[in-house]
Parts: sequence; structure tokens; C-alpha cells
Amino acid sequence: MSAELIDVAPGVVRVSWSPELQDRGLGESSREVRHAVERAFKGGSTRVETHVDPEDQMAQRIATFSGLMREGVARGVAERQDRIVYARLADDVPLEDPEGFRSLLNSFLPRKRGISQMLIRSTDDRVLLCQLTYKRDFDLPGGVVEVSESPQLAVAREVEEELGLAIEAGPLLLTDWLPPWGGWDDAICLVFDGGVHESTVVETIVRQEREIRSAGFFTLAEVREKCADFTARRVEAALRNVSGSPGPAYTESGRGPWMV
Repeated sequence: MSAELIDVAPGVVRVSWSPELQDRGLGESSREVRHAVERAFKGGSTRVETHVDPEDQMAQRIATFSGLMREGVARGVAERQDRIVYARLADDVPLEDPEGFRSLLNSFLPRKRGISQMLIRSTDDRVLLCQLTYKRDFDLPGGVVEVSESPQLAVAREVEEELGLAIEAGPLLLTDWLPPWGGWDDAICLVFDGGVHESTVVETIVRQEREIRSAGFFTLAEVREKCADFTARRVEAALRNVSGSPGPAYTESGRGPWMV
């Protein structure tokens, strides 16, 4: 049995295949689906898509080997069940072209959220923390790295946008992996050195009130009191790397081999 095409919108068709075709193996089934995609484009369609059960690993492989790019997850679309959406456009770069093949790989390979933070210290050995509007805990200044943005430039941008401070990000002090938590996927947090400044620099801060409630320098004891435990551990680890007593370059939730 061959793959079937169903019109779902002007210029858009959905390709599907039976379990019997899938049982024939990856090679034959993906060839059939790829031929169906080619027929659709020859017939004037501009987009071919398929919806795949997240539990069906074989169907996901067939979609990928057929040249369909993973676009994301449509929640609750099939009898309140999630479906992974794969699609190909008529003007996508051909898979025979290296750029087209890389685009296909890029569509389904894992991606992690990047967070950049800055360790800014005062001349009396305190650390700059921000009290955020969207959570109770204090945190280091910084934020999420935008798509295709340099993490080092991102943290300087965030500090200037949220605090009005033009501070160039120095060397990387710490890479901290954050496991999934409280509705967030896992992420990589990079902590860059923001250097040492007079404590009066806080008087020049111009807060982005939508995100920053307050900001100030705090001792390490106050960091432990005001921050979540994993944030406090991250600050400690970063401080060790600028204090002349190097700590680990990599931690997980702020924990390195020297911490329990």
C-alpha cells in the first residue's frame, strides 16, 4: 500500500501511511512517502506535512528519511493527543545539496536553551544581584540568549537593557547545566566575568521595571539567603574561579566535584 495524500488547505496536503507500509521497513516505507511528497509538488502543492505520534519512533524515522523537517509539537490535535508535525515546502533546498541536508538534520537534532549571566563584583567583595518581578528569588543579572546570538554579547545586552549598565563581558567563568525544573526544559547557563566596580555603580542603575524590581550588591552570606540554593551554588562556583582558588569549569545545578 502506498502513502496517501489528503488536501487540508489550498496548496497544502497531508501525507499518511498505513501500519502495513510501515511494517515493510524503513527503506521501502520512506521511499514510498518520499515519492508521495514528490507527486504532491508536481501536482502544484506548496507544502506537504504529516502528523506523527510522539510514541511512534518508526514513523518519526520514516518522516525524517522522507525529507520532511520536524517543525514542532501540535498539542491535543488528535483525539486530545499530541502529534509531532513534519513538513516540507516546495522551495526547500533539495536534500542532495549539503545545505538542504544540514537543514534537515538541524530540524530534529536536540536544542538546549542558553542563558548568559554576569558576575559583577564590588571593591568590597560583594556580588550584584537582581530581584526579579516574575519570581521571589534573587539572581545574577543576565538572561536568555537569542537565536544565533553570541552568549558573551547576549549577557552584555541583557545587563544594559535591564539595568542600564554598559559593562563588557569578560572571560567565561563557569558553565552550569540546569536540569528540567518547574515547567522549564533543561538549559545551559554560562557565567561571564563582569569585573570589579565601585559599589556606587548601583546608583547609576536604570531598571527595566517590567523585569527588575531591585538590584544591589550583597555579601556571599546574603547571596545564600536571597537566592535559590542552586543559584547560590552557581555564584560560589563562579567566585572560586576569580578568587585565585580555581573551582570546576563545569557544574550541574551549581554542584561541582568539590560540593555535595
